[in-house]
Amino acid sequence: MPTQIKLQFILLTIFSAFIFFISCDDTVTGDDIDNRVIPDSNVSYSKHIQPVLNLKCTSSGCHDDAARAGGLSLTTWSNTTSDPNIVFPGKPENSVLVWSVEGLNGASLMPPPPPEGNVPPFTENQVEGLKTWIREGAKNN
Repeated sequence: MPTQIKLQFILLTIFSAFIFFISCDDTVTGDDIDNRVIPDSNVSYSKHIQPVLNLKCTSSGCHDDAARAGGLSLTTWSNTTSDPNIVFPGKPENSVLVWSVEGLNGASLMPPPPPEGNVPPFTENQVEGLKTWIREGAKNN
C-alpha cells in the first residue's frame, strides 16, 4: 500500500509541474511593449530600450543582424551604440536614432509609415524614454 501512495504522489507532482510549465506564457506582444511605461529617469537599456527596438526595428527584418538596413543592426547594445552618430551618449539631439524616430533633420521617419512599413510608430513615451536613456549616457544597463 505505501508504494501505491508514493506512486500517486510522484504522478501528482509530475502532473502539477507539467500544468505549471504549460500554463506559463511569457510571450510579450507589441501591445504589451507599446503599453509599458518607460520611466522619466534611470532608463534601463535591457528593460526599456531593447524591447522597443526589437519590436519596432529588428523584428520587421530591417535592422537585424542579417538585413542591417542602412548598415545598421539594433539587436544589441554594442550594435546600437557602436557608431556615435547613431547614438551620441549624453546628447539625444545629436543622435541620428532620435532624428529617425521623430523624422527630424532630414532623417527618414522610422519605422516607415504604411504602405512601406507595417510596424506602428514609436509612442511618445518610447521616444522620450529613448532620449532619456541617451541623455543618461546610453549605458548598457
